Order: sequence, then structure tokens, then C-alpha cells
Amino acid sequence: MKNNIKAIIGLGNPGSQYVFTRHNIGFRVVEALAESWGAQWLQKENMILAETTCNGLKILLIKPQTYMNNSGRVMNYLHKQGIKAENTLVVHDELEKPFGSLIIKQGGSHKGHNGLKSIISVTGLEFWHLRFGIGRPEHKEEVPLYVLANFKEPQLDVETLISKAVEMITQLLSENAQ
Repeated sequence: MKNNIKAIIGLGNPGSQYVFTRHNIGFRVVEALAESWGAQWLQKENMILAETTCNGLKILLIKPQTYMNNSGRVMNYLHKQGIKAENTLVVHDELEKPFGSLIIKQGGSHKGHNGLKSIISVTGLEFWHLRFGIGRPEHKEEVPLYVLANFKEPQLDVETLISKAVEMITQLLSENAQ
């Protein structure tokens, strides 16, 4: 799985009321990456950004501050930095995967995820995904409240999965360095 990741975007919504929601798992994973790699966050345009290195490679960590439906706005900043879609990993919640499922792959559709729709509308499909399975509610009309609710699974499980996601991303980036 050869890649050339230069930016990792965690999807979520700004604001303390969203911190522990299912929809904010992307923010939580990139925050754990920043902590693991000793990165410092700074406000820039419509995002919170950290520049860091992993395995000797320069990596940008990004938390869009545009709310989920406008996450694609950060892609213009990346394009100005010479970072293309295929150099980008987007970490996001995934309704179509059971809770605890973690999958990294390149390309794929938005599957109804508004943050991904926004990114795809700006940059196309060729970016990388870390799909963090959150499961799906029984009824489709429950989805908006479900993704904006806190995890019901034990917090320890969520923290363990975030750590596993950090390990998976670090491993993916180590393939770049080889």
C-alpha cells in the first residue's frame, strides 16, 4: 500500500458540545497523533493546524473549523501548499462499519457523509481514508442525532480504538519513509 501522505485531516465539529460525539472521532484521532508526535496546534484561517514529523517525514495535522458540512474548504489551503488529494489522509466516522472497525484505504465514495461530500466536491475521490466504524442506528431518520450523540460504548474502548488508529497511521507513514 504505497502512499505519500503529507497531510492528515480529522473530521469533526468545533465546539465543546461536540468533543465526545461520534462525528468528532476524526478530531480525537488527530489530537492523539499530535500528542504522540509532540506537535503544537495553532489557528490558521479556517482550521487548527499542527506541523510535525513522523519517521522523518513532514506531516500537517488539520482540524477544520468550518463544521462538518464545509470540511472541504481546507483543501484549498493544502493545494496552495502543493499537497494533492492523493497526499491526504482523512480520518472520519463511518456509519457503514460496525463500532470498532478501523480501515485505511485510498479512494471511495462519501456514503452519505457530509464532511466527505464537501471534500470530494473540492478535490475528487483519490484521497486516503481512515474509516472509524461507529455502527448505524436501527432507523435511517435517527442518523443525524446518532452521529451527534456521545459514544455509548465504554470510553475505554473508544480510547483503545483511538490508540489503535494512531498505530495504524504511524505504520502507514513508515511505509513512506522506506
